[in-house]
Amino acid sequence: MLKMDAAALEAFLARDFPQVGDDFVVESVRDDGVTVRLKVADRHLRPGGTVSGPSMFALADVGLYLAILSRLGPVALAVTTNCSIDFMRKPAAGADILCDARLLKLGRVLAVGDCLLRSEGSDAVLARASLTYSIPPR
Repeated sequence: MLKMDAAALEAFLARDFPQVGDDFVVESVRDDGVTVRLKVADRHLRPGGTVSGPSMFALADVGLYLAILSRLGPVALAVTTNCSIDFMRKPAAGADILCDARLLKLGRVLAVGDCLLRSEGSDAVLARASLTYSIPPR
């Protein structure tokens, strides 16, 4: 059962994470996850003009975090305990990046999910991430 929709997730990011809230847009919320957009700007680029690995890592991390919050509600202290990311291809120049974050297990203490990142307008996967979050007592 969903507890937060796209508007509530974006408001949460703006309020609790103003340093990065403007970088991300929640495109959709589903029962099993969310789709989040990284609005690519110059600060996200590495030499050569492609989106940096740390920016894509941040998108995957935020994507799964929001997927968890969509189910739990605004639990600001849920934290990443593990992340593994595979970078498979270079992002398209000038395109935003979309993250499809899927929640695989939401337990009492841990949440596990995966993310697929794609350049907007492309079906080719740029990166795949697997993440685990620790859920604070509620």
